[in-house]
Amino acid sequence: MKALVYEQHAPDDDYKKILKIMDVPEPKPKPNEVVFKVVVAGLNHDDIWGMRGKPIQIPMPHISGTDAAGEVTAVGEDVSTIKVGDRVVSHGNLSCRVCIACTEGREYDCRYRKIWGFQTGPLWGGYCEYTHLPEVNVVKIPDGVSYEDAAAASMTMTTSWHMLVGRAKIKPGQTVLIMGGGSGMGTFGIQIAKLYGCDVITTANQSKLEECLKLGADFAVDHRKEDWNKQVFEISKDLAKKKRSSPGIDVIFEHIGGSHWNKELALLKYGATLVTTGATTGYDVQSDLRHIFFKGTNILGSTQGTRSELESGIFWMSKGKLKSIVDSVYTFENAVDAHTKMLKGNLFGKILMKPA
Repeated sequence: MKALVYEQHAPDDDYKKILKIMDVPEPKPKPNEVVFKVVVAGLNHDDIWGMRGKPIQIPMPHISGTDAAGEVTAVGEDVSTIKVGDRVVSHGNLSCRVCIACTEGREYDCRYRKIWGFQTGPLWGGYCEYTHLPEVNVVKIPDGVSYEDAAAASMTMTTSWHMLVGRAKIKPGQTVLIMGGGSGMGTFGIQIAKLYGCDVITTANQSKLEECLKLGADFAVDHRKEDWNKQVFEISKDLAKKKRSSPGIDVIFEHIGGSHWNKELALLKYGATLVTTGATTGYDVQSDLRHIFFKGTNILGSTQGTRSELESGIFWMSKGKLKSIVDSVYTFENAVDAHTKMLKGNLFGKILMKPA
């Protein structure tokens, strides 16, 4: 079968030098696995980290791809809930299922967990014509949700749901700040916060502000402006008057890191929450501790989410309450262009790839 493979790293981000379409063996299912024909797969920043060889080394030769959707073509003898012909999407958090964290429903905290398509291999990811996963790591796609929508939602929607619902436990009427609203993560963050009845302020590049508002954000601010945080605070003051509450933000959805960190901390109300995952613009930040201890701030880490959270999000997609935003679709032959676009960040929503 055809697969997108690399056998060496590209620390200089020269993807053309390493990405090759190769013939690799078609997988056969283990007793607990399903094999499915990949219709479409979604790009993530861990694809870039893998090709750079940072922050961790990955198995070589390597097939990336954590978010894949397709039709089941074979099942192992122990599989009981999935059958040939089912439409499925991956849940890319591979955990042991038997440790204390897993049995408590915290498979994202499993010390043995691996991110499929990033830490797995050799030659085990979603950028191929056929792939395989344990039965517990695929979710049926309901009617009304396309392969494209499911693939675009697999990691980003699950992670966003876990951040806001699982970790921050958002409540109706709260003021929520979604950083980077034009990204795959941000587009779902906006929608989930609105689904829960929150007032949503988002930040994005100037070119994406109108799209964020169309998606449901109540206010959109250009975070490339030096005083973006002052603008957000003024909006929160107006909202506070209507709610008869104090100005500031109840929950900040943070996934970009970098130089915005202390501005975000300063925007929080007393006893408010910042939930963070990833750090696409830099992870080495300095914190002004006064914003944390004096205000009783809750800083919550978050990574990926549970299979149940993916199922919850997919359910609301089938009801028309959430939707995937797809920026563009490429084929494996154009994978260099796809990854280069993601690296540059000039996109709104997710980038997808198809085998052909």
